[in-house]
Amino acid sequence: MVKVTFISSNGERIAAEGKAGDRLLSAGQAAGMPLEGTCEGQMACSTCHVVVAKAWFERLPRASEDEEDMLDLAAGVRRTSRLACQIELTAELDGLEVNIPGESHDMQRR
Repeated sequence: MVKVTFISSNGERIAAEGKAGDRLLSAGQAAGMPLEGTCEGQMACSTCHVVVAKAWFERLPRASEDEEDMLDLAAGVRRTSRLACQIELTAELDGLEVNIPGESHDMQRR
């Protein structure tokens, strides 16, 4: 299992985990994070926007041009922003830390 820590907009640290090969989006949703994932991982929205901790950002594969285009539509984007649906969990990412932007809201959970 790959351990991940989600940091909420109020600073709460939420431990989660997923299997290698799973997407970060799935691990976040299972942990109750407000990552809507409206497009179900098809990279047609930005509702799974996360901000990757700087120490981990360089370990990720580079974002595709399509992902960068979707991030242009996300609120609160930062230099280390990524779409959780595009981050595949691997053993090398064990311990990954990501922040949930304050602008994130899962409308499906209301």
